[in-house]
Amino acid sequence: MTKYRKKPVVIDAWQLQDCYGNVPPTWITDRDEGEVNIEVDKFGKVLWIDIKTLEGVMTAGPGDWVIKGVKGELYPCKSDIFDMTYEEVQ
Repeated sequence: MTKYRKKPVVIDAWQLQDCYGNVPPTWITDRDEGEVNIEVDKFGKVLWIDIKTLEGVMTAGPGDWVIKGVKGELYPCKSDIFDMTYEEVQ
């Protein structure tokens, strides 16, 4: 078996907190286009986000990361996997 390493690619990412004000404004536009469904309670706290991906609808909860891929696609990533895979660009 041949081993491969991920190419270094810079991505945009955002960690989902439990408040609506934490959602990037451009992703609200994605929601309006049916790509993202943001579920909030009556106090504006984000409960979860459903994201339409090529693999189907995936869900991100508070603490998870939402990544914008190299082709502009959005997908969720659990915090522990994100920490093992990505580091902040300075």
